[in-house]
Amino acid sequence: QPLLVESGGGLVHPGGSLRLSCEASGFAFDRFIMRWYRQPQGKERELVALIGKTGTYRHYGNSLSGRFTISRDNTKNTLYLQMNTLEPDDTAVYYCNAVGLQGLPEYWGQGTQVTVSP
Repeated sequence: QPLLVESGGGLVHPGGSLRLSCEASGFAFDRFIMRWYRQPQGKERELVALIGKTGTYRHYGNSLSGRFTISRDNTKNTLYLQMNTLEPDDTAVYYCNAVGLQGLPEYWGQGTQVTVSP
């Protein structure tokens, strides 16, 4: 019964900040690569960021490294995404994803809505 539960989404004004959390249970969190994805309404899902098992390796998609920071706390089995200087185009459902080194198994959370609007 692997489970990923996202939290921290909500409504924020442009220029504001949010920190998303993803709490993992039911599997060996520290053996998995973790990712954040997002999917705006009516658009394709895209990679936001990726982090290695120990947190040393990090990768960001779509030039987001300047505003977004991915991190993890393996003692708490929790993945984070710090989002700063938010823009309306950041509005999307944000998903937490766990993947093994061989590509399987793979687990997904239910997503959390982030809305950036004046």
